[in-house]
Amino acid sequence: MTTSWTQDRLLELLRGFQPACLVAAAADLDLFSHLNQAPKRVSVLAQAIKADPRGLRILLDALTALNLIKKQETGYSITKPVKSLLSHQSDTSILPGIQHLSNCLRSWSQLPHTIKTGQPYDRPPSIRGSHGDTESFIQAMQIFTRDQVPQTVARLQNLQIKHLLDIGGASGNWTTAFLTANPRAKATLFDLPQVIPLAQKHLTECHMIDRVQLVSGDYNIDALPTTIDLAWLSAITHQNSRSQNRALFARIFSSLEPHGTLIIRDIVMASNRTFPVAGALFAVNMLACTEAGNTFTLEEYSEDLRAAGFCHIELVFKDEGMNSLIQAKRLTSRFHTLS
Repeated sequence: MTTSWTQDRLLELLRGFQPACLVAAAADLDLFSHLNQAPKRVSVLAQAIKADPRGLRILLDALTALNLIKKQETGYSITKPVKSLLSHQSDTSILPGIQHLSNCLRSWSQLPHTIKTGQPYDRPPSIRGSHGDTESFIQAMQIFTRDQVPQTVARLQNLQIKHLLDIGGASGNWTTAFLTANPRAKATLFDLPQVIPLAQKHLTECHMIDRVQLVSGDYNIDALPTTIDLAWLSAITHQNSRSQNRALFARIFSSLEPHGTLIIRDIVMASNRTFPVAGALFAVNMLACTEAGNTFTLEEYSEDLRAAGFCHIELVFKDEGMNSLIQAKRLTSRFHTLS
């Protein structure tokens, strides 16, 4: 359906950055967590977060105007729903996700630079520092997938798993779900060295650490662990170029046992690359935030998987977001598969 654009609609669309920037700033300052217990006056809050009182007051008043916080004679406070979503003390908090999106927002603001140069903007760390940005990214991935994990794993219940390889497994939420659904299975989680401690913490809290081997490395460079019958590649391929994915698929092929399976969870685009809308927008996110990332069509996935030696390639579930599932099989040797 064609949108009837007017001056007011275009300006309203463009001004959408303003509320987003307010929430992003408050999240980076961890403002909502500081308001978690009791109302606070500007002077007290400014001292707690080491902020300029004038700037903080303007931010708080704007957040009040958006009904995210309350302004009273005793100071500023937050409502129960906001507390549950944006305070780090809450078990249902999405604060790391907002902090991650805050970093994405700063990269998006430099799109003209990226499009002119072909390279993402060299974004400095947020006020939380590089370590804080890494931690919020890993936690954000867990937040963004926690509602999808059970139903996605349920769609793959016909797979008999002995040894799972979770590539770029982050905190291990997918590893935990697969091991819960397959009580006799074991797993190897493979991710960058700085991520492994976060995975160890999460898997220990879930009482799964005894069934998981943690291996550090770069999946675009290093050989992957072997003797695997299921390789799980969740939300990884969009970070790469097609040539990087071909090389990664070849390493996965080598790590799999004969008759092993690779499952890719990611966005799958229509052949014209304009649908789903979320996928087209996410391609822009990859343009802004990665060296060569993109979203891909099923035809592109199939071609690259076959080049790596896989066969029986199938789209087993189609989703308009990140939850499409592609299955590919390794028969025996790469030579036999391609012959």
